[in-house]
Amino acid sequence: MSYSTTPTSNYAQQAPQGNDNRKLIYGILITALVLTWAYIFYDKSKTKETVTLLETKITNIDSARSAIQQDFLLVSAKADSLTQTNIQLQGSLAEKSTEIQQLKGNISGILRKKNATAAELSDAKKMISELNGKINGLFVEIEQLKGENKQLTSTNQQLNTEKTQLTSDKQNLEQNLNKTTTEKQQLAEKVDVASTLHASNIGITAIDVKSSGKEKETTTAKRADFMRVNFVLDPNRVTPSGSKDLYIVITGPDGKIFKDGGNFNTREEGEKAFTNKVTVSYEQGKLTPVSFNWKKTDKYAEGDYKIEIYNNGFKIGESIRTLKKGGLFS
Repeated sequence: MSYSTTPTSNYAQQAPQGNDNRKLIYGILITALVLTWAYIFYDKSKTKETVTLLETKITNIDSARSAIQQDFLLVSAKADSLTQTNIQLQGSLAEKSTEIQQLKGNISGILRKKNATAAELSDAKKMISELNGKINGLFVEIEQLKGENKQLTSTNQQLNTEKTQLTSDKQNLEQNLNKTTTEKQQLAEKVDVASTLHASNIGITAIDVKSSGKEKETTTAKRADFMRVNFVLDPNRVTPSGSKDLYIVITGPDGKIFKDGGNFNTREEGEKAFTNKVTVSYEQGKLTPVSFNWKKTDKYAEGDYKIEIYNNGFKIGESIRTLKKGGLFS
């Protein structure tokens, strides 16, 4: 019996070759696995690095937002304090205040955004800087205006003080003037009263004119053709020289005034009728004789005839003449 040894030899020869193939495959798989894990680790590292960068970026943005927010709050508080302290801003100041409020609104709008970009935050930061500049400028102008206003207030107070002093001086001058005017008026009144003339030695004579033209004194009413009044003006050192008006008031036996001359004003009796007006030339400080005739248009009645003499509104003298009825042959 014979056996063939060829197959066994072939198997023995192929077995190591199969081993080598498996080792090669295992090696490739292991290498692929290692590379895969290496890639995974690398990718994970990159991802983690990216996440870290993003987190850092987000943190930086949040930090920047927080810093900008803080700056904005400070500047906003400064703006609010400035505008609240100076509520009544007018003209260009009011316009600048409006610009400040608009900038605040723009900045606030950016900061309210949850996903504000770095560019937007940068814009907000620039606007905060601009806002701060405007606030400082407005503050300088307000302080300047306050200084000018303070100066004006001081000047106004000084003017008011001067006005008060001038008003007081004016009142004092007016009081002194009024006092002087009053004293002057009183003095003028005294001089006026003192300058009033005085009549004395008053004589009243009834005159009978004969056919021959000869005049004869009479006491009989039916024979009297006119009455002659004589008196003197006493010397007066106050009365200035010049023409003086004398008003003569003659009252008849019936108590009625002969109103031949009209009316004049008296100091004590008011308006009064007068009979005759006599104008005389008076020389200051000298005795002045006066004489005039008064004739009735009709016959004289018996009784008392009162003669009153007025000058400067005052009665300066009076006298009475009585005319009798007379007898058959008188």
